[in-house]
Amino acid sequence: MGIPHMDMYNFSVVRDLRKRDGMTIADLSERTGISTAVISKLERNQTVAELKTLFRLARAFGLTASEMLALVESRTAQAKRETDRIAGDFHFRQIEFANSQCYYAEAPKGASRSNPDAHRDDCEVCWVLEGQVRIDLPYEHHILAAGDCLQFDAVFEHSYEVLEDCRIIIQHIRKAKRF
Repeated sequence: MGIPHMDMYNFSVVRDLRKRDGMTIADLSERTGISTAVISKLERNQTVAELKTLFRLARAFGLTASEMLALVESRTAQAKRETDRIAGDFHFRQIEFANSQCYYAEAPKGASRSNPDAHRDDCEVCWVLEGQVRIDLPYEHHILAAGDCLQFDAVFEHSYEVLEDCRIIIQHIRKAKRF
């Protein structure tokens, strides 16, 4: 039958983190005050960590307890189907998840887009596959050609101007909560 909630968590990640940091189970035990038996059971996914144990493990690896919990949460893959959207002269094919959105866009020379409705407090990455695009930020202007990529803070006002027919990939990545 197994341990309740074991399907929700995968504590074998502790082994991966420990090995990454070049520690033995005894080293981790000494650093955290958690017994080697408990660490061994966690690494073999035979038990679930209590909050105090999770906190101690997280600190040993330079993480917060919430970051550690996110690492051990068992997740299944999420599959999505692309959707299409037209915004001005831009034709977007897009895939959206809770923490990121990816857009493949095509636009003709002369097309422009500013204050897009797709933004949150994200990081934005623009990768030009073909053509040339100008991106204007509050105090910067960038001209990107095929093969160029730019990352910037999407919370600031910005605009795209297509200088040559283009194909671009734009990705929005949700920023981690700061507090």
